[in-house]
Amino acid sequence: MKQSKPHRQLSRRPIVGRTRLTRSFDVLAVALILGLALFAGGTAYAMFSAGGSGTGSAPTGTMQDVTVSAFTGGDQPATTLIPGGTADVIVRVTNPNPAPVQVFSVAGNGAITAGSAHAACTTTGVSFTAPSSPLNPAVTVPAGSSLLFSLSGAAGMDLTSQSACQGATFQIPVTLTARQ
Repeated sequence: MKQSKPHRQLSRRPIVGRTRLTRSFDVLAVALILGLALFAGGTAYAMFSAGGSGTGSAPTGTMQDVTVSAFTGGDQPATTLIPGGTADVIVRVTNPNPAPVQVFSVAGNGAITAGSAHAACTTTGVSFTAPSSPLNPAVTVPAGSSLLFSLSGAAGMDLTSQSACQGATFQIPVTLTARQ
């Protein structure tokens, strides 16, 4: 009679850790997460590195005239004009536009006269020196409002001014250029 070899007995240790089947699912899950991350990253890169070209347009409105007005109640010059001296010229600008405008330049535009209370002042001896353009500091008039600003030392009075001009307010006609 033939003797059979003893069978090896497998150890019956308790299984600690994971089985081969759950490890396969873990590997599959990690691969799926990495694949999605790479796809999303590639899509994000494509979105931020894409190029293109084109044209655009928008309608513009017509800029309304910006106006300059004479003194109004409460407008007072900071300096007084005397023969041989200079004084500030104050300007009130009204902007009816729906956007702010910048006063770019101010220039003299006609004869300088004394106010009606000083009719005998016919030789004013007053001159206007326009500031350089663009105005510095910049003067911006908000949308739909008016603004009072001063041109430092822009009015001068020579020694030919008549005595009848003492205390007079002078009208200095100016033209200004405004830009949006």
